[in-house]
Order: sequence, then structure tokens, then C-alpha cells
Amino acid sequence: MATPLSADALVRVLRAEGVTVVEHDGWRTHNRNHKGPWGPVNGIVIHHTVTRGTDATLRICHDGYTDLPGPLCHGVIAKDGIVHLIGHGRANHAGSGDADVLHAVQRENYASTPPRPNQHNTDGNARFYGFECENLGDGNDPWPAAQVEAVERTSAAICRAHKWTAKSVIGHREWTSAKVDPRGVSITALRSNIAKRLKREPTTDGGPHPQTLPVGSPVSLARIRAAARDDPSAPQGQTSYRTGVLTVEKALHAEGLLAEKWIDGSYGTKTLAAYAAWQRRLGYSGSDADGVPGRKSLTALGTRHAFPVYS
Repeated sequence: MATPLSADALVRVLRAEGVTVVEHDGWRTHNRNHKGPWGPVNGIVIHHTVTRGTDATLRICHDGYTDLPGPLCHGVIAKDGIVHLIGHGRANHAGSGDADVLHAVQRENYASTPPRPNQHNTDGNARFYGFECENLGDGNDPWPAAQVEAVERTSAAICRAHKWTAKSVIGHREWTSAKVDPRGVSITALRSNIAKRLKREPTTDGGPHPQTLPVGSPVSLARIRAAARDDPSAPQGQTSYRTGVLTVEKALHAEGLLAEKWIDGSYGTKTLAAYAAWQRRLGYSGSDADGVPGRKSLTALGTRHAFPVYS
């Protein structure tokens, strides 16, 4: 048993393990603590979301439903391997499960899998970290390598911090017989790979832009569009909308589309080209991928990097 990591400690250990982290607005105090305690914690539960698309997934996991309020997890692991932190504290993710499973996880003394759950007599929301993975859960929706690696890195980071073994990581279906997630990925294989990671020092090598930082500042769509049109042809260093451009440039850098030396607050040709690459990544082409932000593409970037967009 362990005291849950503070929000700052959680971010720190995830980044040290090479996890790309996006901190969403208000995540540090978004919880269900008024319904009961969170902690002591004993492990990590991995879920799938039964959703398509990162934006929709984040919205559902953050807000929840009428009969199941959010947050529905502590973090969402998107298909591209980015971990979105949306809650800290008690979250509605694990529900009731089997005390025998909890005891096996506490002792870390089971063989390849914990005992099969057949009771619903223990509050899992109080005892586990929860991570939702963007996946339809139909057995056909793929689990990209970047996403699986992010699950492993995230789990290893928390296990390392608490001095747990990989046997503290379970799938939701291993906690309760009422669930089948995560479907389409082997939780046994995940544990095996997590165990291998825990035998070596943490590394950021191979992680997708592990030093991603929260961006946060709101961006005006009208002003950023004007900067995208005016700055490239203006004298070198034109900064018609420095704060907004810096926010967008930091996000593009985090996406691996803009070199750090071009984060300068000027929407010049390098930023224009980087944003065009972002638009193409979203599926746009031709004149729709000209590097001038539109509402949908800018909102998508803001959702991924925690900055709001306004008119």
C-alpha cells in the first residue's frame, strides 16, 4: 500500500520515464474525493474507452455521463502515445471488484494472472490509479505501437515510484467479471514488458517528444490567422501576435513539426510550414493545408496541448 503520488510527482515520474504528457486545465483538482478517499493505493488498472477519436475520448473521460460523472480516469492514453492527464484523486474508473484480486495485487504473489474475479465487494476507485486507452474495444480496432509503449512507460513510471513490481498492473477485466477491457491487447504481455523496463534505468530514448510541456495560454483564432497571413511576408522577426504564436509554436514543437530554434513568436515561413504539416496530419490537403489555422485544426491542437481557442 502506498500514498498516491502528488500531481507534481506524477508528472515528474512520467516524464522521467519518457512519457509525453499533456496537462489539461484543472486536472489537479478534478476528482470525486467528496464521495470517498483515494488511497492508500495498491496498483494500476488499464481500461479501453469504447470511443473513437482523441477529442471525443477526452471529453467523455473528463465529463463522464449523467449516471457516472467524471473524471473516469486519471489519464487518457491516446493512440499516438500521448498521455493526457485529466484528473487527480478519486476517479470513477474501477468500480467494485474482488477483494481476492486486491490481496493478490497487494502481495504481488500470483503467477501469470491474478485470481479470476467472482465478487464485487471492494471499492477499486479508492485503491487504484486508472488509465483509459483510446480504443473501440471491439477486438478489431488496432492498438498502435506508440500507444502500447505509452501504457508500458506510464505503468513502469508509477510502479518504479512506489517500488512495485509489474504485478501491480492489472486489466479492468481482471478486477471485475462485469468488464472485458482492455480488449485487443494482452495484459499479460504488457506486464512482461513493464517488468523488463523496471529492471533497467528509466530512459526517454524512443519516447515521442518526452519533454512536452503544458502550453495553456488562450489563443485567438482571428489574431492567429492574421499573423499567419501577415508575418511570413513581413520583415524578419515580425511578431504581430507574440503570445498566441508562441503557444502554437510550442505545441507544434511538441508534435515534432517545428524545431525549437524557430519558437520565436513570429509566424514566419517555418511556422507556416509546420502548421501545414499539422493540417495534413489531420487529413487536410491542397488549399486546406496552407498553414493558416482554421477553427477545427486549431481546436484540435489546443485540445492536445491544453490551450483554449476563442474567436
